[in-house]
Amino acid sequence: MRLQPSDARQVYAEVERMKRHFRTLETLGIPVVSCINGSALGGGWEVALIGHHRIAVDDPKIQLGLPEVTLGLLPGAGGVTKMVRQLGLMAAQPHLMEGQLFAPRRGAELGLIHELVNEASQLRSKALAWIDAHPKSQHPWDVKGHKIPGGDARHPKIASALAVAPALLKKKTRGLLPAPEAILATMVEGSLVDVDTALRIESRYLAQLMTGGQAQSMINTFFFNMNAIKGASVRPAGIPTYKPRKVGVVGAGMMGAGIAWAQASRGISTVLVDTDLERAQKGKAYSARLAAQRVSKGRMGPEEQSALLDRVHASANMDDLQGCELIIEAVYEQRELKAQVTRRAEDHLPADGVMASNTSTLPISGLAQASARPSQFIGIHFFSPVDKMQLVEIIRGQQTDATTVARAIDYVQALGKLPIVVHDSRGFYTSRTFGTFVMEGAALLGEGIPAAVIENAAMQAGMPVGPLAVLDETALTLSVHVLDQTRADFSAEGKTYVATAGELLVERMVKEFKRGGRAAGGGFYDYPQGQAKHLWPELRRLFESADTRWNLQQIKDRLLYRQAVETARCLQEGVLSSVHEANIGSIFGIGFPAWTGGALQFIYRQGVAQFAHRCDELAQAHGAGFKLEPAVIDCLQFHQPRW
Repeated sequence: MRLQPSDARQVYAEVERMKRHFRTLETLGIPVVSCINGSALGGGWEVALIGHHRIAVDDPKIQLGLPEVTLGLLPGAGGVTKMVRQLGLMAAQPHLMEGQLFAPRRGAELGLIHELVNEASQLRSKALAWIDAHPKSQHPWDVKGHKIPGGDARHPKIASALAVAPALLKKKTRGLLPAPEAILATMVEGSLVDVDTALRIESRYLAQLMTGGQAQSMINTFFFNMNAIKGASVRPAGIPTYKPRKVGVVGAGMMGAGIAWAQASRGISTVLVDTDLERAQKGKAYSARLAAQRVSKGRMGPEEQSALLDRVHASANMDDLQGCELIIEAVYEQRELKAQVTRRAEDHLPADGVMASNTSTLPISGLAQASARPSQFIGIHFFSPVDKMQLVEIIRGQQTDATTVARAIDYVQALGKLPIVVHDSRGFYTSRTFGTFVMEGAALLGEGIPAAVIENAAMQAGMPVGPLAVLDETALTLSVHVLDQTRADFSAEGKTYVATAGELLVERMVKEFKRGGRAAGGGFYDYPQGQAKHLWPELRRLFESADTRWNLQQIKDRLLYRQAVETARCLQEGVLSSVHEANIGSIFGIGFPAWTGGALQFIYRQGVAQFAHRCDELAQAHGAGFKLEPAVIDCLQFHQPRW
């Protein structure tokens, strides 16, 4: 984590020193057996690859493979070289460039595992028997005349595939991730030389990645920060673990149906309630569709499918919520409607039951006013689509007690998802920060910059989609509804809310041009039936200006820096309590580019002072949204990781 580019030569030497020990073991001429009784990932699998014969316990929970690419690295202790020589260039690709893992039985099918046993106690006797039968051993690639399966990079079929591989890779990574490119180069170059030369090539590329900076950011977030989240480091101590058995969901729309699936697929009995039975059954049908897809792909059996659907009870009767220890309302973002649901639903909860709201924007403390037990009221904000999105944002209201927070964390982890805990505010963390991204995109359009430039700049910076496309998907009408609700809330407090340039443009799109988003037939994009979507042609006439001068890097910076600034403010205000929740939340919740390591790691990688200087430049040119206040700078420096 402290390495600098100037350390590359020393890193290379250390990697080579370690690999010499590996090569000594495997070239002594005596048999070496690897006994695998648990998961072996990364360096663990590379140690296993030393063995001429590999025996593993046949347990589907055991994971094997090389996930280094997900941390910005490559398998540099022989992993690339040996996997290519074992599987071939094409077959090794998903295991090296995508970090695809496999269980022992699949490893046996690939030829990576040579023998399976039922119990770990059998490993030693099997290993000794193989050693007795093979007094002299060596790897196939150390045998004279060995050829890589499928051929090396000069083989006509391989060469034709490799001709387009860099372009396909660049399309996927957008040139932002050096690790997959380094792995591809190591695979190809290593296939053209002898094993020991290939291992040196591998070491050089690894040293380059280890000292390049990006791997440090990705390791910080996807290893250290992720482990902190999975370990529930923010869970209140001393509270017994809660295992959800029966959970109610009120509102069978897109979100409610998704939550029902997430619960039922994890063995949790679910009551899905809506205003009429037809709507509730439509929500259950969503689970039926997802289950059917898994059955068709062989990922689920018919009996498991039937049992899963039996766990979802669709109803139009609130009384069916009786016996639920947790109820989540997932109705429309309207304060009074949510209040009505809360009052009716929590009557069916036991004394220690928890009432939760799936709101994405409305302050939890305000919604809790409708609850008879505000200490047992909490926000549990899922992301759409629920079946694909890993993150869940838990929002602690002003009166929410520690037991309720602990239960919410346990519930989210029981779903196999990642919980982050944030404190109450308008928009919380993810919606508030994501709002700056989409509204900055809308503001750019209002300044006359072509919509296509904005969308492409966002994706070139590493965002999954452009801000205008996101606004269409989430509905421009919803953004306007949130704006109207915000204005009403401020007015009730005797204040006036000043809308941003982006918010005003979106409001104009809805109210003046009747463009409500994809669900309404069109927004910033048109959606012709049976054809690919395309930008609404009228955007050019209404907003774009030939006189507007723009710089691509400036647009990228505005879209990324605006989110990073808002994240830093959330940390300073206490909405966020830790750096790891900010980084994980930004990547898994709002799609902040993985190459950065997250919104705060984006700041720390370049240094707080340099980030603040760039923010000053952006603030002078584009407004106070980029201004980094002194208190925020102090907070960033206080929380900076001490590597």
